[in-house]
This record gives sequence, C-alpha cells and structure tokens, in this order.
Amino acid sequence: MKIFEDKEKLLRKLGERGNSDNTKYIQVVKKIIDDIKTRKDDALVEYTNKFDSPVINKSNIKVSDEEILNAYKSLDDKLKETYQVAKNRIFKFHEYQKEKTWMYENDGEILGQKIMPIENVGVYVPGGKAAYPSTVFMNIIPAIVAGVKKIIMTTPCDNNGNISSEVLAAAYILGIKDIYKCGGAQAIAAMALGTKIIPKVDKIVGPGNIFVALAKKEMFGSVSIDSVAGPSEILVIADKNANYKFVAADLLSQAEHDEMASSILLTDSKELALKVIEQIDIYIDKLERKEIIKKSIDSYGGILITKSIDEAVEIANYIAPEHLELAIEKPFDYLDKIKNAGAFFLGNYATEPMGDYIAGPNHVLPTMRTARFFSPLSVCDFIKKTSIISFDEKAFNKIAEKVNIFAKSEGLTAHALAINVRLEGKNKN
Repeated sequence: MKIFEDKEKLLRKLGERGNSDNTKYIQVVKKIIDDIKTRKDDALVEYTNKFDSPVINKSNIKVSDEEILNAYKSLDDKLKETYQVAKNRIFKFHEYQKEKTWMYENDGEILGQKIMPIENVGVYVPGGKAAYPSTVFMNIIPAIVAGVKKIIMTTPCDNNGNISSEVLAAAYILGIKDIYKCGGAQAIAAMALGTKIIPKVDKIVGPGNIFVALAKKEMFGSVSIDSVAGPSEILVIADKNANYKFVAADLLSQAEHDEMASSILLTDSKELALKVIEQIDIYIDKLERKEIIKKSIDSYGGILITKSIDEAVEIANYIAPEHLELAIEKPFDYLDKIKNAGAFFLGNYATEPMGDYIAGPNHVLPTMRTARFFSPLSVCDFIKKTSIISFDEKAFNKIAEKVNIFAKSEGLTAHALAINVRLEGKNKN
C-alpha cells in the first residue's frame, strides 16, 4: 500500500473511481428493458438462460418451497444459530426507527401526518463471486419492520439452476417465499414492469453489478429505488496508539469485496503507517481473495500522513466514506466533528465486519461521496408519509382571506375561487 505525501494526489486517485464511461452498458441495459417490456416472461427466461443457466424455464424460475426448506435444513446448527442472532439484533435496531402517525388540533384545525408502509417491494440479492445472505437480512428486515405486505426476491442462480443455500436459508428464516432465479438488468426490469411470473413492485432495493445499477437508474420513476450502490469503501483514522494489526486487517476487509473497492488510512503517525504496510503484506498471501485485494489496494488504496487527527477528520468529511473507523483515543470526542460518513465505527473493537453482519445497524450505506446527502437503508425507506388536513368553518374563515391573497399573488384565480365560494356562503349567512 502506497503512502501519499500530497492529499490532492490521493483525492484525485479516489475521484477516478466515479469517472468510467458507461455508454456501452447503458445501451445493453436499455435493450434488455425494452425486451422485458414487450416480450415479458419469454424475454426474462431467454436472458436468464443466456447469462445464468440454460436449465431455467417458466415452470422452474420460481424457487419452490421445498428448495427453500431444504436449503435451511442443509445448514449446520452453528450457522443457523448465528443467522438467528443476526436476525434478532437487526430487527431490534430497526424497531427503533419506526415512525408513528401523528396529529394535532388547534381551534377547529386538525393537521398531521399518516405513516403507511409501501405495499410491494422487490429485493435484489447479488450472486456471482460470493453468496450474500447478509444482503437478505439487511434489505428485508427493515421492510418487514415497516409493515410491507408483499416482499419478493430475485437472485441469479448458478449454471445448474441452483441458488446458494445460505441465501435461501436467510430468506426462509425471514419467511420470504416468493423467490425467483434471475439476475441482472432483466430481473430489475421484470420487478419494475411486472410479468405473468414476477409481480410488479412499487420499490426495488438491493445492490448489484453495473447492469443492475444502471437498470435501477433507468426504471426509477416507474418504481422507487433505494440508491445506486457503488463499490465498497473504508477509511480508517488512526493515531500512534492504534493497533496496527487491527488497522491492516480492517483495510483488507473491504479490499476483498471488489477490484474497485477503496481502502484508505489517514494517520498522524508515520511509524504506524509503516507497520500497517508491513502487516498488510504479511496478511495478503494468506487470504483466499488475494488477487482481488492486491488489485484493489494498488488501484484505490493508500495512506496519507496528516499533521493531526483534526486534519484527518477534515479530509474524511470531504471524502464522505461509506465506512469510517476511528481507531484513536477518545473517539467519541470527535463524533460531532464528523459530518459525512455512511457509518461510524468508534474504537479499536468496532471493526467494520461487525457492522456488515451482526451489530444491528444496516450495512446498505451510501458510497462514492453520497454520504454527504444520503443515509443508510432504514425503515424510513419502506414507508410513505401523507399529510392530514382538516378545517371546520370557523377555522377556515380565520385564515381564508390570507390564502386568497396568496393565490392571487401567484395569478392562480381558480385557487382563489375555491376560497371565495366558501366565503360567499359565510356572507350570505
């Protein structure tokens, strides 16, 4: 891992991650969406046969109840217990996010806000390089807590038409039965547009590859989406007293996700930086995904020596990382100074993988500097808020003339008419 002497060079390097030309991918995605729109399930099966498995057809594209149950039974007891602990902790955290309908009354006025769940949600769970049961828990649990009635799931199968037992078992634990063996842009289009096999949903959540991300962007408006996820990121701020082995391992934990992942260390201690580099080299060769890690670190990893921890925090606020670890003394003293991050990990034992799996907060976080204005996936993403407005005649008469004046100032005379016809009734009385 390289040490950067100039922060501008590091920032330019990170900026390169978001500047790829997606034109050729957009064209492919648009064609897939058009095919699903016109040929529905025929196109869905054709693309699934082309990209995932030749054995999938209209009769077996939906996962059977038996497949789901057998997947759960196939897990060893320790993994089942672990999944149950994760489920319980994630549920508990998200229960705190629930909002309630509220109203207040004031002299003939009743004003308020009604909270309602989105009715139909589609969850995309990626496949390919790894199995992601954690994605099942993190995307579905807040929807359940919000009260979503209908949740469906799509996920790519392997060449033999099988889905990871871990993914299906996680769905079983959450009571999800409508699961479909399809991935990519075709799965997003099918959920957004609806086919005979896959029902149309109102919102689509879940990460995926470039085709999934672009399909979600294209379908936004026909459906709501959570966000367009970018590659994973971690930024660690460490002082001279940090455990260099911990820091090295945490940086590697994100580098193994993807060649485009970013792992950055900001520290005011060059001695610590050198120890971290040495430890990373020791760890890498022992890891299964070492080729991905090496490419990620070479392309988008780096260490910057800062003058102080305060300067490191300032830089972190600019980068707005997905995951921000504070491996420093008294990390809570800096909590108010941090403005932009998807999630804060405070202290030496708050390692990022705790958040990925079992801590409780959602691991679906804003990436690519969008933590400046986006938030983690939450129960709020699965609800709708509707205003409640009621006036009796007395309350109406009290402010009607002000509304009339406002409407006329905008030149909207029909708005004024709706006020005046009620005022005329008052004058006749």
